[in-house]
Amino acid sequence: MQTLGLIGGISWVSTVDYYKLINEGINEKLGGLNFSQCIIYSFNYEDIKKNNDANDWEKTFQMLYEACKHLKSSGATAILLCANTMHHIADRLEKEIGIPLIHIATVTATEIEKTGLKKVGLLGTKFTMELDFFKSKLIDRGIETLIPDDEDRDFVHMTVFEELGRGIVTEKTKKRYLEIIDKLIENGAEGIILGCTEIPMVIKPEDVTIPTFDTVVLHSKAAVAFSLKQ
Repeated sequence: MQTLGLIGGISWVSTVDYYKLINEGINEKLGGLNFSQCIIYSFNYEDIKKNNDANDWEKTFQMLYEACKHLKSSGATAILLCANTMHHIADRLEKEIGIPLIHIATVTATEIEKTGLKKVGLLGTKFTMELDFFKSKLIDRGIETLIPDDEDRDFVHMTVFEELGRGIVTEKTKKRYLEIIDKLIENGAEGIILGCTEIPMVIKPEDVTIPTFDTVVLHSKAAVAFSLKQ
């Protein structure tokens, strides 16, 4: 079994989901007492958020690079960044560390391509919605991305950090998310990407009338597949 290096704490809430899903996925494939062989490096999210809010991605890169080096030296044969936003620096990290980094947007784009959908809505932090690192992987597959308007992007971003990232889920926030999704559908979205690892806490597939793509689930499945490669 390959050893996964998970970079978590960004946030810890979704890191728990990754650990659970990957272990369940390994056990589903192998049975018995077989579970994931993995190492977790968990950050204090406040340190990362300060860098990103200051647009100091270089400092964030250096922090994640050092974490990757620790994981690699401990035996990890692939890296998993347990957050969508951190994939802004994923391609550079993979180049520098010299082992595979399983990219969350790539595995999501692959899944959407299988469905034949050509236009999808993307929810996530403002970094994920506004920067190109996620959307470019979709464009490479001929998939158009729609994002919410300014006010709605501000709301989603705020709730990720002030509510969901702290494990807080409210009906009021869920109602607003569904209204935002309805606007994306009205604008032609054929599917919705839950492009922040905390968003599945508040939005479930049955809440939406079109397909949803849970990036945590898809990313975890890709990690399981890598783990079991010979």
